[in-house]
This record gives sequence, structure tokens and C-alpha cells, in this order.
Amino acid sequence: MLSSQQVLPIDPKWYRQVLGQYPTGVCVITATASDGVPVSMVVGSFTSVSLNPALVAFFPDRGSSSWAKLRDCEHFCVNILGAEQEPVCRQLASKDPNKFDGVAHRISERGCPVLEDVVAWIECRRYAITDAGDHEMVTGEIVALDIAGGGLPLLFFQGGYGQFAPGALVASEAPGLSLAQLRQVDRARAELERLAAETGGRCIVTVRAGEELIVAASAGQGNIPGIATLVGQRLPFRLPTGSVFAAWLSDQEVDPWLGRHDVPVRETAATVLARVRERGFSVGLISEAQRIFSAQLAAAGDDEIAIEALEELISDLAFDPAEWTDAIKGQARVVSVPVFGADGAVAMALTLYGFPKPPEGGIDIYIAHLIEAATRVSAGLGARAQ
Repeated sequence: MLSSQQVLPIDPKWYRQVLGQYPTGVCVITATASDGVPVSMVVGSFTSVSLNPALVAFFPDRGSSSWAKLRDCEHFCVNILGAEQEPVCRQLASKDPNKFDGVAHRISERGCPVLEDVVAWIECRRYAITDAGDHEMVTGEIVALDIAGGGLPLLFFQGGYGQFAPGALVASEAPGLSLAQLRQVDRARAELERLAAETGGRCIVTVRAGEELIVAASAGQGNIPGIATLVGQRLPFRLPTGSVFAAWLSDQEVDPWLGRHDVPVRETAATVLARVRERGFSVGLISEAQRIFSAQLAAAGDDEIAIEALEELISDLAFDPAEWTDAIKGQARVVSVPVFGADGAVAMALTLYGFPKPPEGGIDIYIAHLIEAATRVSAGLGARAQ
């Protein structure tokens, strides 16, 4: 029997095979050496460390010649490579003294090369270098960062490069969401993926948590690849974005809910909700307010926007027009349909947006796909036909 102090030696080859079952993102660490020459090294060991202060880290091999050139640089940039940047990765990992030749990049104000077409970049100030066996742990304090192209990252898995084949992203947890709600959302995953593939848009699942709506799942990139996933984003449960939930509330439920709206909204709300219920969907139209709203969400990245900051923007959105003509249909940019639970109440909403110009048949084709998907999810939750 081994004592608590004894550790069996680990075979290096077996170590690599076992750890190779864990996929890692591929990053290029870039900086400018003291002689003014840009330097780089490719790593698969990048990780977040701390939010306050904002710290990240990577783990270079002590014997790396690239790390020897980077070690004394006060600032460095972590470039998260995109799925199509394998050639860039190989070039910057080489020992070619001119390996930046032909690689599109800019130099930041701190002197760090920032690569073009990356998924995101994170510029850091060296914070600490500590021992980590035959490697070192380099911790950097973030001084600037941005989502660049969005899109899919390049991955390293089982000894080779590849890319992530994304399915629907479902929230792991979120304050206010119950385990039962997350289980229901998980059952919509296949339909989200199908919708995204059929329409070329982005599909999200929204659930109600008290007086808020929470984006609990997302699938697809749509025609807005720079926008990060909205999973976890909270929205106020109010008109017009809450129409698809409110349209099926009972009179006892809808009256106090409407009482929290401004008088002009309350005066038209009954008509709007009846319209949504009759059509079976809620639709948002293109407008300046819609563009501003989308831009705010895009700029937020992974940071949630406070409910208060969204209230005024949402109140200006154009939703659920009285007329549903071909001309109006051409302005549709967001469509939501309800998914019903076994109790007959709206359990969640499926929302489609970011879709390309509709094919012949217009937005009706997309709405049909959305309603069919919602019907299948509702049936899976035990709901009776509405």
C-alpha cells in the first residue's frame, strides 16, 4: 500500500493522451520585445483567474525559446484564434524570424500586436510570474479587451486542431430560475438547433421569473456574428417584449400586471394582447429604437445590462402592428411564439431574430417553422393543443 507521501511516476506519453481528452482553446500571446521586434507564442493553457482585480493567466514551458523573448515584456496581448486561423497559428508558432510577415495585425498603444480576425483579444500588464513545475504561471492584469470577430474559436483536441460544433447553449444556472424551468428549457434544445439551421438566424428561449424575463438558452449565430450569446440576460416583464407571455394570462393575472404600466400603454394593451393571442405570435419591427436596443445588447458582451437601463429602450420598440400586410411583414425583425406547459400556461417563449432576408413566402415561412417547433416542445412538456 502506498503511503500518503508516495506518488507513482506518471508516464509523459500517457499524461498527454489523458489530458488530450480535454479540449482547449488556442491563443497567441503577443508582445513587442525591448529591441522593437514583435514576438509571439501559441498556448493552449490560457484561463481566467480573478474578476476583482481582473486577472488571467497562461502557463509557458520554462524551456520555450518564445517564452524567453516574452518573459521581460511588461505588456502582452492574448489573441483568441478563430476556427479558420489554423494557418496563422502554425506560422506564429514557427521559429521563422519573420513569422509576423503576412499576418494581419495592428499595434496597440501599449505596443502589443493585436491580430486581425481573432474571436477576441485581451491586453494585459504583467502581474506575476510564479513557479509551476517545468512550466511557469504568468498572471496578467487586464487593461483592455474586446470581442473582435465573434464566431467560433480554434480548438486543440486529442493532438490536433479543430473547431467547436455548437449546439444550443443552455444556462447552467441563473438567479430566479428553478431547476424545473431549466429542465424544460433543456427539452427545447433540439428544436432550437433545428430552427437556427432552418432559418440561418439566432433562436433563444426566454422564461419568466417573477417580474423579469431571462434568456435561458440560445442557438445559432444569425447574421450578427459579433454579438455574444445573450444567455443569462434579464429583460423586464412588460409590454412589448412580454406580450407573448401576457397574452395568455388570466384576467385575474393580467389586470394587476397592466397596472404597473403607464396609462397610455394600459389603454392599448388589451387590444395588443388580443392581437397576439389571435395570431399566435408576437412580432417586432425594424426601427431606430430596435437598432439602438440591438447595439446595446451587442456592446454588453457577456455582461448583463441592468433592467433599469433597458426599460426606456424597450418602451420605444415597435411591436405587434394592427395591420399584417406584405409591406409590414418586410419590416419584421423579431418573432416570438409561446410554448405551453402541462398546466396550460406559457412555460417559455421561442424567439427568432438575426435571420437573413426571408425567402419567397416572406416572414411567414420563418413564423411557420417557429410555431411548429413550439408545438413540438409544448407536446413534449405534456401540453394539450391550444
